[in-house]
Amino acid sequence: MPKNTSLVPMERIERAIYVFRGQRVMLDADLAELYGVTAGRLNEAVKRHWDRFPNDFLFQLTREGFANLKGQLF
Repeated sequence: MPKNTSLVPMERIERAIYVFRGQRVMLDADLAELYGVTAGRLNEAVKRHWDRFPNDFLFQLTREGFANLKGQLF
């Protein structure tokens, strides 16, 4: 049986990683795209199965934090 060859190129993953407060992070929209789902569906799954994720898997930005990250992106 042939292996699944639909892997995401490493360059695509690397482009979706940002450095914020000294930590490497990905936006939920980028992570959802890699998994082929909507960001809403990804967030629902995380909330539903919170105990399966590490404590530092998710955080929500403040308005100031979002403005700082937005400055890095655009």
